[in-house]
Amino acid sequence: MTVSTIEQAIESVTKEVIEWRRYLHQHPELSFQEEKTSQFVFDKLQSFGNLEVTRPTKYSVMARLIGDQPGKTLGIRADMDALPILEENQSGYTSKTPGVMHACGHDGHTAMLLGAAKVLSTMKNEIKGEVRFFFQHAEEYFPGGAKEMVEAGVMDGVDMVIAAHLMSDLNVGKVGIGYGPMMAAPDGFWITIKGKGGHGAMPHQAIDSIAIGAQVVTNLQHIVARNVDPTDNVVLSIGKFVGGEAANVIANTVEMNGTVRSFDVKFRKMIPELMERVLKGITEAHGATYEFTYECGYLPVINDEEVTKLVEETVRDVYGEETVEIQKPKMGAEDFSAFQQKAPGSYFLIGARNEDKGIIYPHHHPRFDIDEDSLQYGVKIFVQAVKKILM
Repeated sequence: MTVSTIEQAIESVTKEVIEWRRYLHQHPELSFQEEKTSQFVFDKLQSFGNLEVTRPTKYSVMARLIGDQPGKTLGIRADMDALPILEENQSGYTSKTPGVMHACGHDGHTAMLLGAAKVLSTMKNEIKGEVRFFFQHAEEYFPGGAKEMVEAGVMDGVDMVIAAHLMSDLNVGKVGIGYGPMMAAPDGFWITIKGKGGHGAMPHQAIDSIAIGAQVVTNLQHIVARNVDPTDNVVLSIGKFVGGEAANVIANTVEMNGTVRSFDVKFRKMIPELMERVLKGITEAHGATYEFTYECGYLPVINDEEVTKLVEETVRDVYGEETVEIQKPKMGAEDFSAFQQKAPGSYFLIGARNEDKGIIYPHHHPRFDIDEDSLQYGVKIFVQAVKKILM
């Protein structure tokens, strides 16, 4: 295919990509429940021709486009799951499933990769090697669908892998490229402070778990502030603090739940040890006890330099220098890292924000949306990356 022919093919599939995205947005499914979503994807891929379509796990789909000539194998991944959020947008494609919403752009990711697969399926005779399209379930819910797919063997023989994420804090028309650390490891922790309940007017007869818990929260913040090199990227946040039933009752217990984000494996050992030291010291000082659970989440997403360079060159070739925005590491998390354990990979960002259209809300917000002009960027970058690497 000539450059102009490829452009025409991408242009011709754009309307379908938008339609697919809107259909998926109307019919969201939660992690490990993507039955209808995966069937929709499977059926579309089957209709394109030239693709070997399989179900490596119950809720995932893989398509293989094996070129007529030998060469490398490139994997491209999109995630498909939604979130337990009640959508507040009013549009022609608002979620029809109460309390479930595509509030992170995964509907767009799936539609973009379907569009790329449709275009590339007509180029089998030009491809030197193989393209594998991974439609992954359960990115939002640990232990994640990526791990399941990798364990099922989808990455066997893959030489490199790429993925994109639509971003609400990046303007449409911009593509974010990051070298090295890109997304953090998301660890979780659960704490229970056990005191002794009592009357609010007689605190001397009780062991106040809320007062002790408040000290724990304050002192946990000192772990990063005073034990971690300021040039390292580490976050410790407590998102849940629950205790007490009435204004005049001293709570017997307090429960806390939070997250730790980091890039270096040493912090996944150091931080929980320091947290336990804080918990032990404060609770013992006040006659309370505690329970502490720490769970390591996904590995960090670390972009390979050579693969990332290929992606950046592709974006610059197609859209020009002004499109690329080099990214700092982000403390969000992604299980794309599971694919990167099997082959060098690169994870990049596609701008989907447009203030003029009122598309300004962050990911996981009930009014999250994307500028659908961003979808063509994903399709084109995927197709052109294949052209650059395998043609």
